Amino acid sequence: MRKMNSIAAALVLSLASSTAFVGSAYAAEKCPIDARQSKAVGQSVAKKVQKSFAAYSEGNLDEALSILLEANPRKAFDKAYVARMLGNFYAEKGQMKKALKYLKEAVDANVLGGVDHAGTMRLYADLLLQEKQFKQAIPYYYDWMSFTCKEEAQVYRRIGIAYSEEKNWDKVLEVVDKGIALSEKPDKGLYQMKLTAYFNKKQYKNAVKVLEVMVPLFQDDKRLWVQLAQFYLMTEDYTKSLATYDLAYKNGFLETGANVTRLSQLLAQKGSPYQAATVYEKAVKSGLIETNEKNLSTLAGFYHNAKALKEAASYYGKAAAIDNDGELYLKQGRTLALEGNYKPAVTALKKSLSAGIKNPGEAQFELALAYLSLKEYKQAYKRAKLAANDKKTKRSATSYLSYIEEKARIHNVSL
Repeated sequence: MRKMNSIAAALVLSLASSTAFVGSAYAAEKCPIDARQSKAVGQSVAKKVQKSFAAYSEGNLDEALSILLEANPRKAFDKAYVARMLGNFYAEKGQMKKALKYLKEAVDANVLGGVDHAGTMRLYADLLLQEKQFKQAIPYYYDWMSFTCKEEAQVYRRIGIAYSEEKNWDKVLEVVDKGIALSEKPDKGLYQMKLTAYFNKKQYKNAVKVLEVMVPLFQDDKRLWVQLAQFYLMTEDYTKSLATYDLAYKNGFLETGANVTRLSQLLAQKGSPYQAATVYEKAVKSGLIETNEKNLSTLAGFYHNAKALKEAASYYGKAAAIDNDGELYLKQGRTLALEGNYKPAVTALKKSLSAGIKNPGEAQFELALAYLSLKEYKQAYKRAKLAANDKKTKRSATSYLSYIEEKARIHNVSL
């Protein structure tokens, strides 16, 4: 014989309770579940029920159903009792449409004994929820609470799920707060529903308050740290966002390139560009952030802002080489020149011209300055004249021509 599951156990209790009589009615002031008397099914139906349950206990679910369907109950109580069993059996078979039909019949009859009626209501509501009939499930959960005079966190959680699916965010907030108050230990699902409700109501500051409670309660949930940092961003609390991202990073909770990028951007904005660069570089080298032109250029920018010109120039060059980007070669050349590496700067600037840039005069002018620093006055003069032909650099380049001419004269260089 197979081991009995939860439905079988429920039916054992149901059969035991329903075949007993209660000597006297409960007082009117009692809770409905306590005031509801248990009854016994009629003799002919009882035989079918016992035979059906015996088959079920032996693992013959189809036979159990077949026997029960032959019961042909007449009385309201017998009909409800048989309907309850059929609903349970069909639920176990996965035939939810039939299960719901019979369970509804049993619940709506409202004649079963207190424990049986309560159990059937709860099961019916749970199956409605499972089958995505959210609007229909909600009143049955409330009926269960009224009938049993009980409030349970898990019931409020299920009502919250139903209201969430209905996008009734005000009701979600109402029921999850009740569920949280009743929970013996923190229920992450209830808090998450509350967070989702505030998010959908665009009440981001309230969402932050929820997350500020959740993070200490569920410290090992990496997503919560990231969510809190993101919500701080949404509410423009950049200092707290950075602190949260940074703490999450140090604890190994930032597992996506996007999150590391946000941390690096915040570090740069808050005056720590070198730290931003090293954090970002580590992610690039580990493969968390893809090595592509855009990301290498971003890394170069972080180093540039930190005045780490050697590293900046190196990454501008690596980024430029991926798609032969002239603008990035121009940035590399400028950065090298700022660091005083004029010969490598000349090479990079020539590459920018070969690759093509929007304003060639910019590269020509930078070349003129680099050659001037190298005291190659002939080349400097040539590049300055070319830069003077570009509208964007005409004025600057022209102003240098006479200066270069004077330098060449002093050093006896023929232009």
